[in-house]
Amino acid sequence: MYFIIRCDCGRALYAKEGVATRKCVCGKTLKVKERRIFKKVATREDASLAVQEMQDKIYGNTDFKRASEL
Repeated sequence: MYFIIRCDCGRALYAKEGVATRKCVCGKTLKVKERRIFKKVATREDASLAVQEMQDKIYGNTDFKRASEL
C-alpha cells in the first residue's frame, strides 16, 4: 500500500505504508504520519501515476519531453 501526500511546497509525493519519513525534492523531510493522505493505492506503478495526475491537476500539463522533441 502506498500513500499519496503533499509537501508544503506543493509537490505531490508517494510513500510506502510503514515508512516514517519522506524527503521532498525541495529538501524538506516530511513525517508521513502527520501528513494528510490524499489517496491510497496498491502498487508503486499506481502511486507514480497518481502523483503524475495530481501534479497535472495542480500545475497544468507537465508532460516530460526529450530535448530532441523540443
